[in-house]
Amino acid sequence: MEIHKVGVLGAGTMGNGIAQVFAASGFEVLMRDVGQGALERGYSAIEKSLGKFVEKGKLTAEDSQAALARVNTTTELGEMAECDLVVEAIFENFEAKSSAFAELDGLLRPEAILASNTSSIDITRLAAVTKRPDRFIGMHFFNPVPLMSLVEIIRGLSTSDETYQTVRDLAVRLGKTPVEVKDYPGFVSNRILMPMINEAVFAL
Repeated sequence: MEIHKVGVLGAGTMGNGIAQVFAASGFEVLMRDVGQGALERGYSAIEKSLGKFVEKGKLTAEDSQAALARVNTTTELGEMAECDLVVEAIFENFEAKSSAFAELDGLLRPEAILASNTSSIDITRLAAVTKRPDRFIGMHFFNPVPLMSLVEIIRGLSTSDETYQTVRDLAVRLGKTPVEVKDYPGFVSNRILMPMINEAVFAL
């Protein structure tokens, strides 16, 4: 499936970072949050981040402005109906995420893909609230998104090979390093990180 328009659910630190990397890679982006204030802060964060890339000579001023022009914002979930891919990046709460996915599932075209940036919630469980578990996947970016290269790609039990390949190829187009990960609590990075943090507390 060809991806042209990408929706990003959430304009916080992760959401605006994800929106930025997609826009900088040439995708049309629609960033959605529940309040106009959150959207303005998210858009401002993208503008500031792109400005730093320009200052460091990693991006031209023209490319920065072009990327910003590709980012649109909305408070209406219904406006995401034309997106080919929606990446969810709201807070880590199953009920909040599942409610958003269930609503998105009824809005998007049947072939559209849903992805979650969750760092810990079971992808198969999230996919089960939709009627498209084969087109549901985990796409876990790392903070700060514009600088961190790793993306964990997590298959649910029903995620199709086509969905996986589409999302993996997308990550490469974004200049990221995709790693296929099993749908296990904490995936890989957090599964390793949490025992290290616990051990540090024990040592202290």
